[in-house]
Amino acid sequence: MSRICTITGKQALKGNRVSHSNIKTTRRFYPNLQEKKFYIPETNEWIILKVSAKGIKHINKNGVLNSLQKAYNKGIIY
Repeated sequence: MSRICTITGKQALKGNRVSHSNIKTTRRFYPNLQEKKFYIPETNEWIILKVSAKGIKHINKNGVLNSLQKAYNKGIIY
């Protein structure tokens, strides 16, 4: 399963690990993803989403269905 937030679309970034002698090797910066279960009262069901910490805040503010609809309109989820 990919390491992409289903709400915000955040994914891993690429950067360098720099040693004390200034040798640079590539590394990846991963988003803070959590698998979280959300309840949708309109359909009376639970769903499990892989969301970042910012995505959880977005869901708490706007609601699950509204957040999923915005992510779908942006093309983050299909």
